[in-house]
Amino acid sequence: MKRTFLSGIAQCIFNLGMAYLFLGTAYASSVSDPLPSWNEGQVKHAIIRFVEEATCSGGAHYIAPADRIATFDNDGTLWVEQPMYTEVLFSFEQIKALMPAHPEWKTQSPFKEIAANDYSHLDKKSLMEVWVVTHSGMSVEQFEEVAKKWLATAKDKRFKQHYTSLVYQPMLEVMDYLRKNKFKVFIVSGGGQEFVRAYAEKTYDVPPENVIGTVLKTHYVYQKGEPQLINMPSILFIDNEEGKPEAIQLFFGKKPVIAFGNSDGDRQMLEWTQSNKGPHLMLLVHHDDAQREYAYDTQSKVGTFSASLMEEAKNKHWDVISMKQDWKTIF
Repeated sequence: MKRTFLSGIAQCIFNLGMAYLFLGTAYASSVSDPLPSWNEGQVKHAIIRFVEEATCSGGAHYIAPADRIATFDNDGTLWVEQPMYTEVLFSFEQIKALMPAHPEWKTQSPFKEIAANDYSHLDKKSLMEVWVVTHSGMSVEQFEEVAKKWLATAKDKRFKQHYTSLVYQPMLEVMDYLRKNKFKVFIVSGGGQEFVRAYAEKTYDVPPENVIGTVLKTHYVYQKGEPQLINMPSILFIDNEEGKPEAIQLFFGKKPVIAFGNSDGDRQMLEWTQSNKGPHLMLLVHHDDAQREYAYDTQSKVGTFSASLMEEAKNKHWDVISMKQDWKTIF
């Protein structure tokens, strides 16, 4: 047993040494590169190094499979969020579809503005009101059908593609790389939980039970003798900012060891991950590629990456992913 254990450590050290040796140009040309859409650089190397060390049995930074929890924000981290969150666009389209049944909306804000395609004065309170109206009053299965039907036809105006095609290839590779190394991959989104669940498994290979988001209260009823869960027009919790670590504790009961975000809404999730006494890695996606996607940060109302978040990332040694410098391809 002692010889087996020592040989395991020796093999682990050898594997790590080989990984570090080939983290440079060899990975770029090797078919074994786990992140082929990433340019060689500090961020790519940090991800690979973390996974190699976390899976090195007997190593100083080994993490047991049961504790290998990775959390990903969704909007702006896994897919495009500009010029407006996809789910907000979905909600606007649903309001327009429901207008004939609600003639009173013609004179009520924010509905009359949405009908006129005037979104300039809508604030967070108005958007939340619209979100509640368009996500409630139906069963969870009915909402899933509505969301899937819309996603199957709706296209982004700039890229002329379905929204579920506008996912970041480098992040898909990270998720796959983590899963292959026995990490549990979760989406922790400020967006609606049921909306993300409607496409996450097909798009990201993340099953519904691994998706946490903002959620409405549900009510258990019988319709035609069959049990149903009906989405109620009342918010159960908002999965953003401090809500993210609160939800992580509620659903996982463990701190993540690796977390990806892109905005101020992810700050607390990364702080919570860093408070893990074991090995941990925190990363933020910075949108700085106007040619291939978008360039925005401190001044954007959508996916705000504030100066204070940038400063915190610097002071706490979080890795900032430059879309322009770190990604060979976006989609």
